[in-house]
Amino acid sequence: MSSPDFNPNKVDLDTADPTQVICYLQLGQNEYNGSLGARISALFVILIVSSAATFFPVLAARTHYVKIPEYLYLLARYFGAGVIVATAFVQAHQPSLLDPAYGEIGPNTCVGMTGGWSVYSWPPAIILVSVMSMFLLDFAAERYVEVKYGIGPAVAERDTANAAHLTTPGDGHEETQSQLGRKERTVDTIEPEDEKAIMDRSFRSQIAAFLILEFGVIFHSVIIGLNLGTAGSEFTTLYPVLVFHQSFEGLGVGARMSAIPFPSRWAWLQWALCAGYGLTTPIAIAIGLGLRTTYNSGSYTANVVSGVFDALSAGILIYTGLVELLARDFLFDPNRTSDNRKLVFMIICTLLGAGLMALLGKWA
Repeated sequence: MSSPDFNPNKVDLDTADPTQVICYLQLGQNEYNGSLGARISALFVILIVSSAATFFPVLAARTHYVKIPEYLYLLARYFGAGVIVATAFVQAHQPSLLDPAYGEIGPNTCVGMTGGWSVYSWPPAIILVSVMSMFLLDFAAERYVEVKYGIGPAVAERDTANAAHLTTPGDGHEETQSQLGRKERTVDTIEPEDEKAIMDRSFRSQIAAFLILEFGVIFHSVIIGLNLGTAGSEFTTLYPVLVFHQSFEGLGVGARMSAIPFPSRWAWLQWALCAGYGLTTPIAIAIGLGLRTTYNSGSYTANVVSGVFDALSAGILIYTGLVELLARDFLFDPNRTSDNRKLVFMIICTLLGAGLMALLGKWA
């Protein structure tokens, strides 16, 4: 941190401590510049739009009176997946996570040049810890289901594929026959008791991965909501960009949730998770408004907290985006569609989602 006796008006670059110079240059002030009415409107607009985008795919999959074309469902699911993947990487001021983490606690920052932060490049280390933690949690959840039900990976994959047919309309998968040592039969002839058991096992194997995904998304939604409530001149640009970002991301979260076969006793959880995503950013905006005249996003403490949270969230979204969204759907899904037309459409939607997110990063 900059020393109290540091005089920025009398700096000799040949003798000055570079840490003090960097800390002085990065030390910000409270940037709030009014527009309270617009900030309050952002709270409600993001609440309504992001909630609607999150609930829609779930309603379409779970209710009989809301029907959407299969390709529209695929668009929502894979476009949102692309947005979520890009959120961790894209070079943007707020919606992304990787770049801000380096800008807040990286080697060439005030935090990164002082104390224990200066002995190591912490952003990639925190991201690595986050990725490996998500891997261990994901693996532990999968192994728990295998041990509890006495099943191996092959049967678990078959159950997941069958459960997808039983619960999800038009998800880019096709019906197949089981060839895993049991009597061969199509998913249309599954006994009611078997159907319930398959859905329960599939739910337990998928919900942990989804909760990890939602945790990462919500984690960084808190930060961007807080910054929107306290932003200065960039507020007018950040407002519409975050409305689009939260909507697209909510679409991906909702579409992903709609593919999980929630048992009847856990049916309430899907609605609670949708509501949780929709409420997180508005609540954070409200907190930011409460701190609008005192919060300093450029302070040392704010940089440490935001940098660590951004790095943790980046690791979560990198893992879930690449493993749970892309690899699981396109590479390791035992019941992935063999229709090349659908596959191309799914890939194009994913690329469009990632590309649009990267484009939004130009202004965010």
